Amino acid sequence: MSTDNTFLAESTTGLTALSASELAEKIHSREVSSVEATQAHLDRISEVDSELGAFLHVGAEEALSAARAVDESLDRGDKPASPLAGVPLALKDVFVTTDAPTTCASKILEGYMSPYDATVVKKIRGAGIPILGKTNMDEFAMGSSTENSAYHVTKNPWDRTRTPGGSGGGTAAALASGEAPIGIGTDTGGSIRQPAALTGTVGVKPTYGGVSRYGLVACASSLDQGGPCARTVLDTALLHEVIAGVDPHDATSVDVAVPDVVTAAREGAKGDLSGVKVGVVKQFVRDGYQPGVLESFQKSIETLRDLGAEIVEVDCPHFDDAIGTYYLIQFSEISSNLARFDGMRYGLREGDDGKHSAAEVMSMSRAAGFGPEVKRRILAGAYTLSVGYYDAYYLKAQRVRALIAQDFANAYEKADVLVAPVTPTTAFALGEKVNDPLAMYNFDLFTLPLNLAGLGGMSVPAGLASDTNLPVGLQIMAPAFKDDRLYKVGAAFEAARS
Repeated sequence: MSTDNTFLAESTTGLTALSASELAEKIHSREVSSVEATQAHLDRISEVDSELGAFLHVGAEEALSAARAVDESLDRGDKPASPLAGVPLALKDVFVTTDAPTTCASKILEGYMSPYDATVVKKIRGAGIPILGKTNMDEFAMGSSTENSAYHVTKNPWDRTRTPGGSGGGTAAALASGEAPIGIGTDTGGSIRQPAALTGTVGVKPTYGGVSRYGLVACASSLDQGGPCARTVLDTALLHEVIAGVDPHDATSVDVAVPDVVTAAREGAKGDLSGVKVGVVKQFVRDGYQPGVLESFQKSIETLRDLGAEIVEVDCPHFDDAIGTYYLIQFSEISSNLARFDGMRYGLREGDDGKHSAAEVMSMSRAAGFGPEVKRRILAGAYTLSVGYYDAYYLKAQRVRALIAQDFANAYEKADVLVAPVTPTTAFALGEKVNDPLAMYNFDLFTLPLNLAGLGGMSVPAGLASDTNLPVGLQIMAPAFKDDRLYKVGAAFEAARS
C-alpha cells in the first residue's frame, strides 16, 4: 500500500474495480462466482481498511454464505433473484441486522444484536445481495465528517488527512476505495449526498416515504431516509429498485408506485436532455464559497445546457432560513428519539450494583454511552421542546419548514429538476471543524432544504476542483416521487463527463 496520504479508487484492480452492473453480468453468466467476487472485496477490506476505517464490523462468514447460496441457485439454472444478485454490499451501521451488531457507532449500543432485520435488510437479502459488513458513521448519524464515531475516524480515500464526509462517511469511503461496489446510507440532512460528493461517488436520498424506515435506528424521524450508494448512476438505480416500496411496518411509508429509476438511468445515459428544464436555485449561487466548487458548478450547468436542457433561475427565499429551521427540528426529534436509550432495556448499563437508583443508573449509562455531540443535541432539543419555549422555537421552525416546502413547489412549476452544489467546499481536513459545531453545521448548507421538504436528491460526481484536486459533486433535486428524474439527468451528466 502507498505510504503517502492517497490511495484512490483507481488503485484497485480486477473484480473490485468493476461496477456493480458489470460484476452482476459476470456472475449471472457464470464467468465469475459470487463467492469469488465477495472474497475479492473482503480481501480489499483486509488490505486497506486498517488505514481507511470504513467498516465497524466485517461479516466475512455471513457474506460468503450468502454468496454461496447465490452461486448454488444460479448453477441450478434458477433466474437471478435480482439484477444485483451476487454483488456484495456495504451497509451503514444504523440498520438493524440479526447476524451482525448494530451500534450506530455509539458506545451505548456496543455489541447490540437485534432480534429482527430492518425491512431494507430483508429486501437486500431477498435480492441475493451478500452483506460485507456494517460501515462507520457519526454516532447516531449526528455529524458531517464521521469524526463523531465512538470507535474510530474514517478517512477519505482521496486524501487520508481529510474527511470522507458524514454521517455516512464509512459507506462512501468503502465505495471510493474499492472495498464494495454498492452500499446503503441514510440521509437526514445530507448524510448520503455530502459524503458522495466528497469521495467522488454517487448517492441518492429517495423521496421521504419511498424507502422503508422500519429497522432504521432513528435520528430525526421526520427527516431520516435510507438510500442507495454506488460508483455509477445505473448501479445506484439498480439498488434503489431493490430497496424501495411501501412497507406495512412503517407508518411513514407511502403506498405509491416505485418510479422506474432503472429505465430512467438507461435513457439518460443516451445523453439527451432536450425538453428538460433545469432550475438553478438563486440562493445557492453566491460568493464566499470555495472558488473551485463554484467553478465546477458553473461548468456543470454548461454541461447540462450542452445536453439540451433549458436552464432557468428559480427563487427560493426561505432557503436562507433552512439551517436554523433544520437544526431546531432535528435537535427536538433527537431528544425525543434517544430517550429510549436509558440503560434499562438494552444497550450499555452503568452503575447497576445495587447501590444506585434506577434514575442514577439511567444517568450514568447515558453519561458513559453518549458522545459529546449526541449530548449537545439532546440537551438543545430538550430545551426547544420545554414549556415556554416550544412556541418560540419548535413551532416556529415547523412553520418555516412549510414555507421551504412551498418554495420547492413554486420552483417545480418552472423546472423539472433543480441543481445546486452539494457542499460549499471540497473535503476539509480531519480535526478542522470538530471543535466548531456551527462551522460543521454550516457545511450542510446546500443539502438541508431537501430533507425539510421530504423530496428526493442525488449527488453525482462533477470532477475535481481546480484549486484542491479533490472531488466535487453536483446535486440534482426532484419533486416528490419523481425520483426517476434524478436518474435521467444524473446519468446524462455522468455520460457527458465520461
